[in-house]
Amino acid sequence: MIATTRNDLERPRRGALSMASDPEGHFLLNGDAIRTQFGALCWRLRGGQSQVMLITSRDTGRWIIPKGWPIEGMTPEAAALREAWEEAGVEGEAAPACLGLYPYEKLLTAERRVPCIVAVYAVRVTRLRDRFPERKERRRAWFTPARAAERVEEEALRRLIAGFSPSGGANG
Repeated sequence: MIATTRNDLERPRRGALSMASDPEGHFLLNGDAIRTQFGALCWRLRGGQSQVMLITSRDTGRWIIPKGWPIEGMTPEAAALREAWEEAGVEGEAAPACLGLYPYEKLLTAERRVPCIVAVYAVRVTRLRDRFPERKERRRAWFTPARAAERVEEEALRRLIAGFSPSGGANG
């Protein structure tokens, strides 16, 4: 699922974002180069029902998925799996196909935000560790896909989670 509508590029309670490109062909959002991140939609089956994991962000405590910057020498899905480990203690298997994309603005400082596009990969959780690098900075919780979708702020991520099915990725 690719964010293509005006609603996909709207900031919650702040108005529309402006999309363009510079003379070199880099995409720009509100005048800034768009950065890529890789995210993990961590999932498991419990009692025949799928559950997805959300974690809290370090700055505001809102519910998000594990995500981070590309890592040199790693495929996108491997980088997503690494972020799932560091941010949520997840061990598992990452699917090689991207489930979808969603835009958001990463807060770097109180005055500086950078536009990002996150490529999301499904990660089947095989083990959950209690000790992991960011364990003191985040909370994690399991939700049904519908309930998880209600908790995230980004509309395109909300739709991606709501449509997730382990047998068929996003939207079945």
